[in-house]
Formats: sequence, structure tokens, C-alpha cells
Amino acid sequence: MPTSVFIDGEAGTTGLQIRDRLANREDIRLISLDADRRKDTDARRTAFREADVAILCLPDDAARQAVTLAGDTRIIDASTAHRVAADWVYGMPELPGQRERIAAATRVANVGCFATGAIAILRPLTDAGLVPSDAGVVLTGVSGYTGGGKSLIAEYEAGTGPAHYLYAHGQTHKHLPEIMEFGGMSRKPAFQPAVGGYAQGMAVQLHLHADLLPGGVGRHARIEAALREAYAGDPFVGVETAQARIDPQALNGTNRMVLSVQGDGEGRVTVVAVLDNLGKGASGTAVQNLNLMIGAKETEGLT
Repeated sequence: MPTSVFIDGEAGTTGLQIRDRLANREDIRLISLDADRRKDTDARRTAFREADVAILCLPDDAARQAVTLAGDTRIIDASTAHRVAADWVYGMPELPGQRERIAAATRVANVGCFATGAIAILRPLTDAGLVPSDAGVVLTGVSGYTGGGKSLIAEYEAGTGPAHYLYAHGQTHKHLPEIMEFGGMSRKPAFQPAVGGYAQGMAVQLHLHADLLPGGVGRHARIEAALREAYAGDPFVGVETAQARIDPQALNGTNRMVLSVQGDGEGRVTVVAVLDNLGKGASGTAVQNLNLMIGAKETEGLT
């Protein structure tokens, strides 16, 4: 029997991309509401109860309210609402032991887009002791404007958005709590995100004076080795050699993420993650988590 899936918020950017990845699968039956019933509480409650798994593509407050409607239906929440909640499983399969936790979970909080790149870089380095949990680290990143929601998308589609801008200068970006908890950091990183004048694609960077870290990490070879060991054989995450030019849009339309270690060989190191903020950073990982939860091949429907 196919697995019944209800996408609450299927008309939004993430919801549409999840639906596209599931629409042609014979092992999935999508439950959909007509446009005039998508905000009807009774219709949504019925759809939740009919579904084996529901995927929430909603603002935080709406996601919390949706959980109360869902009853015992298994949930993947793509919002920020539950990512560090104790009774939710964090939906980043690449973390140690996380695939098994996701497979058994009833409540999964999908990882955030910037957090996907930052944690993928940080966690192997903190686990290996190369970066202490209390180290003062600096993260930067740029994302396509689709990561900013409907109003930002409308601004750029109207041709009024700037070519590039920085935001969240107050160090309160909503992804920082999950980056700290699942990246293995006890000290809040300094994080400066930006938006580029293109639709989708993302690059996240960790900047280190590695020669100042305990143990004299020094040359970036040890950092690269830790990353390669962490993701050896992973279906979606790879480590490549340093590149002269890094394109944030290089992996658009895929569920892949590529890490690389740049540096001068004398201690100044930048580790870069490139991914699609709407793919690996949102809808792709949601489908990856769904596959784990229903016992499908983890790569099913994903490239």
C-alpha cells in the first residue's frame, strides 16, 4: 500500500518543491485540499487524520497550531518551531546516528537551510576535537532570495530587490540555536548572512585561524581529512578539493551538498558548503527524512 502524505502549506515555495519530488512516486499517495479549503480547520484535521505522514510547510506559529490538529499522525515540520525541542528528532540525516532516530520518530523537525551547511562543516570538526565547543568561530553565508519567504520573493520578482544585502546584524538569526546544539558549539558563533540577487542556491562559510586552535591544527589538511572521514560514502554530501571560484548556484535542483577547504596553508582557513537552499536546505531533506520514516530507499525521488 502507498504511504499517504499530506503537505500542509503545499502552495508555498517549499511545499511546491516537496510535492514535485513526490508527485510521480508509486509508493506515495498525496492528500491535497482545494485552494478554498486549505485554511479550513475541519478540512485540515480530516486530511491529517487520513495521512500516514504530514509535512508542515508553514510559519512557526501556524506549524505549532497544526501539530494540535494532527493527532497521532507522524510529522515532518519544515518550520523553525521545533528544531531544538526536546521531544522532536532533528531532521539532519548526516549527523551521527541520526538516520536511525529519524526512521523511528513520530515528530521530525527538518533542518534549516543555513544550518544545513554550518552544521555539516562544524560537527565533524567539533567531534574530532579540532574545533573546541567554546571556540569563537565566524560564519558567513549567502542565499538566493527564495529563502526569505513570500514578501522577499515578491520584491525580487517585481525587480525592486537589491543585487546583494546583509541582514541579521544583531546576531539573532533564527538558525543559530540549532547550529549551536547540533554543531557541537557551546559559544554562539558570530554569523553574518546575506541575500543575493538570484532565486536559489547557497554558500555557507566557516572562517578559522586554525593555527590558534588547541593542538596546533595549522595546515588545513587535518580539517579536510576530518570532513572526508565524516562523509565517506554519504549519498548526498561530498568533499572536494579547493576551488578558485565557488558558485552558490552550482547544485540547484539537487539534494547534494559539497564541502571544500580553502586556505593559505599557514593557518587561515575557510571551509565552504554549497547547496540548494530550496533543495538540500529544505524540500530535498524533507523528502530524505520521509524516505527514512517510511522505510523507502533514502535516495528515492532525489538527485
